[in-house]
Amino acid sequence: MTVHDPESGAEDLRADVYRLLALTLAAPPGADLLALLGGLTGDTTPLGRAFGDLAARASATDPQAAEREFNALFIGVVQGELVPYASYYRTGFLTDRPLSALRADLQALGLERAPGVSEPEDHIAALCDVMAVLIREGADPAVQRHMLDSHLTPWAGRFFRDLEGAQAASLYRPVGTIGRLFLEIEQEALNRQIDQMEGADA
Repeated sequence: MTVHDPESGAEDLRADVYRLLALTLAAPPGADLLALLGGLTGDTTPLGRAFGDLAARASATDPQAAEREFNALFIGVVQGELVPYASYYRTGFLTDRPLSALRADLQALGLERAPGVSEPEDHIAALCDVMAVLIREGADPAVQRHMLDSHLTPWAGRFFRDLEGAQAASLYRPVGTIGRLFLEIEQEALNRQIDQMEGADA
């Protein structure tokens, strides 16, 4: 995967970035994912530089070190340095109103938690995965924007900024940068896409 891939459309690239964030944030990256991350290439844009930084760090990280970092950031003895759930960031409590609202939207979309997954649906990885699925399935841009505005925009930017500055973060520092910058781009891109559709219908 590269930041700029002439063979891949913009929608594929959007889904790829969401999926990459989901995979990286869901569990400690093993050897295969580290190899994938190490093969990323970037460019001179801020987002491209972040991808290049992630590739360099992934190439210098082994699975054991990645697991230790992941556990320090997100697991901990009692809890990790960061708590990657929408409810916690938005209300200070786990499994609170934001999770209930998300579950209602997921039910309306016909999406449900995969069997065997114990994490609540408002985990940042799960939300990135939902966005990837919606893009891959060609969901209406208005639906995508609703999910972004309702369940990611209110808190995920803060989470990714916190990840950039987390004491335990090394491999994950550019993951935070990628997430923060990508969500800013996403908001603008979806707004333009919807404006174009509305202009075509006028």
